This record gives sequence, structure tokens and C-alpha cells, in this order.
Amino acid sequence: MGVRSFEHIGVIVQDLQAVADFFEMLGFRRSEKARVGGPWADRVNGLTGTDVEMVFLTAPDGSGTIELSRFLQPESPASVGDLPSNTLGLRHLAYRVDDVEGMLVEVRAAGYDTMAELVNYEDQWLVCYVRGPEGLIIELGQRLDD
Repeated sequence: MGVRSFEHIGVIVQDLQAVADFFEMLGFRRSEKARVGGPWADRVNGLTGTDVEMVFLTAPDGSGTIELSRFLQPESPASVGDLPSNTLGLRHLAYRVDDVEGMLVEVRAAGYDTMAELVNYEDQWLVCYVRGPEGLIIELGQRLDD
């Protein structure tokens, strides 16, 4: 017994459209928007009056799904801003790309940028952190020794 497989990770957002657009720009496939709520959702979330808009985004190879949720009710607490990469807790999501420099052209054209440098790690990876909408940190890595 125990964990069988990874299903998805949930991210609570304010601007569902902007964050979903960001992940779609990175190459994720977007599902249709859904709306959930009611007693079962209250019991799962430990909240009262739950009303949520959500969308799932799946990595191109199907290896992982992100559930983006925007709470209409009850309202989410205020954001803590753009936290640094060493803040305690879940801090970033990492994805392998085929052409990190080409991906960064698209990221910058969409109005985002790296948090610091694109680094060659021991001639094995080109890797960087991108700051996305609402302070999300996405690690992009290109394997060099394939």
C-alpha cells in the first residue's frame, strides 16, 4: 500500500486566465474550465460556501498535470507577493525543455523573465528559474548530454 502515482498539483491563483495562458505558452495542454462547489467541496477544503473556477493543464508528454483554481467564495487571503526561491514550502515546479534559450525568447515576449541567470550546470544541464504570473517560479532545464 501507499502512494500509487502522482496525479496533479494544485495552485490557487487570482487571475485564472493569465496563469493558464502562461502555462499554455510553455507548451501545456489546457482543459475546459470547470466550476465546483457545494457541500462535498466544503468538506474536502475545510471551508464554507466553496465556489471555485478551475482548469487543468497537462505537460506535453502527459507526465504531470497542474490544477489551477480561483476561489470565488470564500475569497482567498491576500498574496504574499514575489517570494524568493529560498522561502520555506513548495517553491517551484521544474520542467525539461528541448531548447531552453528558444523557450526564453517566448517567455520574454510574453512579458516574463528569468529570476537570475541561465546557467550551464557541469555541461549536463542548461537551467534557469522563470518568474511567472502571480509570483510562480518555474524551473526550465535543457539536458545537454543526451
